[in-house]
Amino acid sequence: MTSRLRALAATAASVPITLFGLAVVTFLIGRVVPIDPVLAIVGDRAPQDVVERARLELGLDQPLLVQFWHYLGQILSGDLGRSVMTANPVTQDIARYFPATFELATAAIILAVLIGVPLGVLAATRQDSWIDQAVRLFCLAGHSVPVFVLALLSLMVFYATLHWAPGPGRQGILFEDMVDIRTGLLTVDTALAGDWPAFRDALWHLAQPAGVLALFSLAYIARMTRAFMLAELRQEYITTARAKGLSPLRIVWRHAFGNVLVPLVTVLFLTYAGLLEGAVLTETIFAWPGLGQYLTVSLLNADMNAVLGATLVVGLIYVALNLLADFLYRVMDPRV
Repeated sequence: MTSRLRALAATAASVPITLFGLAVVTFLIGRVVPIDPVLAIVGDRAPQDVVERARLELGLDQPLLVQFWHYLGQILSGDLGRSVMTANPVTQDIARYFPATFELATAAIILAVLIGVPLGVLAATRQDSWIDQAVRLFCLAGHSVPVFVLALLSLMVFYATLHWAPGPGRQGILFEDMVDIRTGLLTVDTALAGDWPAFRDALWHLAQPAGVLALFSLAYIARMTRAFMLAELRQEYITTARAKGLSPLRIVWRHAFGNVLVPLVTVLFLTYAGLLEGAVLTETIFAWPGLGQYLTVSLLNADMNAVLGATLVVGLIYVALNLLADFLYRVMDPRV
């Protein structure tokens, strides 16, 4: 009991330390990058007295430590500043753009798990066979090719050449603004509204970018599943189960995969976190109006409040999913 309390206390103590470090990093990024936030607001042709007045109002004339404490106070109060590009509070912009990223990443991880996990198990149970070699080659290719190359190839083949897939964007022109936004998840909102043509259109637009991200992720998931399964299939309890005459399906999925599921949860959650934070290139290529595209456009427009706010939110998401994976790890395996 004491060891459990110590472990929980250590985890609880690590959260504020991690978040404080995240705040320090984002603050330093805003001060190190060669972009003057004052000029981004007033313009590079503004008179010098206007520039100096804006610098005083932003508190950039104060010592760095004082600026950091002001920045930390703003974060704790939920104020991430105002976007120069949209003139809206950054928190409002993030609430608007994040659902699109969440929808894309969730669809991708579902596809990756449904395909990647069975592939990894199949390769492990057919070790050194042609099936295993084919899966390993597929995983190597899928994980080695950059995601932006996969995205461009997908657009070129399925959209420009074969005309199977719709163009970039989240929805066709005919269906834009036809459904009331409730959750921000377009497939969910169109289904709730009962607008099935709009639902099919949203799902069809989602398929291509989600498929690209899923292909990149399932290669890693399949490779890790195969490695975990091979380690479990060599254990003595598997030999005992075979000697007892248990069916191969029960041995693989009930006994071996049951133990593989514990470390695999961590892999899946961290992969999902990577999809939520790493879909920048995919969103840019497919013109997907998510947090990644918002971050890219903000960076190109020197909108540092938006860049730092989006970076901070992504870091918070990663920390939260990491903690959730750690919690599920402990629940699924009481020995931890």
